[in-house]
Amino acid sequence: MTPQLQQAIRLLQLPTIELQAHIRELLETNVMLEQDEDTESGTYETLSNTETAPETAAPPEEAPVEVVDDGWTDQSVGPAENPWSGGDEDRQQEIADASGQSLRDHLLWQLELARLGARELAIGRAVIDAINDDGYLSEPLDVIGASLKPELDPSVQEVERVLAIVQMFDPPGVGARSVSECLLLQLEQLDPTTPGLATAKSIARHHLELLAERELTALRRELRASDEELETAVALVRSCHPRPGSTVAGSAAEYVVPDVFVRRTPRGWSVEINAATLPRVRLNQSYASLVGRSSSHASMRTQLQEARWLLKSLEIRNDTLTKVARSIVERQCEFLDHGEEYMRPMILRDIAEAIDMHESTVSRVTSGKYMHTPRGVFELRYFFSSQVEGTDGSGTSSTAIRAKIRKLIREEDPCAPLSDSRIADILSGEGIPVARRTVAKYRETMGLAPSNERRRVNGK
Repeated sequence: MTPQLQQAIRLLQLPTIELQAHIRELLETNVMLEQDEDTESGTYETLSNTETAPETAAPPEEAPVEVVDDGWTDQSVGPAENPWSGGDEDRQQEIADASGQSLRDHLLWQLELARLGARELAIGRAVIDAINDDGYLSEPLDVIGASLKPELDPSVQEVERVLAIVQMFDPPGVGARSVSECLLLQLEQLDPTTPGLATAKSIARHHLELLAERELTALRRELRASDEELETAVALVRSCHPRPGSTVAGSAAEYVVPDVFVRRTPRGWSVEINAATLPRVRLNQSYASLVGRSSSHASMRTQLQEARWLLKSLEIRNDTLTKVARSIVERQCEFLDHGEEYMRPMILRDIAEAIDMHESTVSRVTSGKYMHTPRGVFELRYFFSSQVEGTDGSGTSSTAIRAKIRKLIREEDPCAPLSDSRIADILSGEGIPVARRTVAKYRETMGLAPSNERRRVNGK
């Protein structure tokens, strides 16, 4: 492959953030490139707005998909006033979780406020160092005490007293040595007059296995409690957090920046490239005009050639992204209109044939790129799924089948939940022949319990 083709392929698969970092680096090393500060003109040639979309198998009443190319040069999508969207980073810092505080930092801050002596503070720090990210004590007390030698030689009882202090810190349940102790620590913070509290403590102390297996009948018999009392106690136990440390965020939230916007217009669905993410660079004509044919200009001619290759590669990247996004929207109009149950089966080859490109190119352009739609932000790969052949010869997307299974379970009679076999029969009646094991596999991937467990949850 030529160097130009290699660069085009590499830029094609780069996510937007990495692409912008790459362009910034090139701006610092190549004098033939400069930022395009002219908001009225862009780096790339826009496509013709009169270009008609290819025909698809969409229903005839669907409006055509429109490609909005003005977004390449228009700043309406983002707040930027310069080619690098200067306000974006500051704005992200305003909405991001700026605390960045780990569980250890959170506990050490509370330890400093506990008004303890120097010896207890040292033991407390060792105890906190032994607490994992879930909030549990991961080391035995004697090991924690031994880690303080030779400066300190605390007894196990002394370490346990300091641990009791740490267990009073936020989040509730931190510093526990077992799930049972974790739940008991959280229950201890409730008002003693709370209904069902004593029964809830008994469950947390002795009967967690029965609760985990949803053996409510056996649990009622062991506790000798009434149905109302047991229901209240179980609700209290389930309100506790089994991993209290996870409630303290250890890092700032990450945000996805969409590469493509999809909007409904009076003429149909429009596809618009996110102008705020486009690297706005151009050829520095002042330096380019100085390049001559003498040998002293060899390095500048090389940089000029590299700059032209880069601009062409960026044009190819955005042209390809637009074609792929438009073709996806053309095929998934029903999903955009009605939801997951109407997702059409689609593979890379379908898009590759529609835009006359290789499947590997489609794979690269859909990796790490996101589309903002009225139904949420999705990675482009989300729209690709296998199909199940229907009885009428048509195919149904696996995504649509999952959505139908989720809907059937959500709308089922709680007293008589649907079995996997029954769900398979219902789908077959709708022209989607799926096996029971396929229903079970899809249900498990969605985190839905089997019918017998769903029945237990309802106390039947």
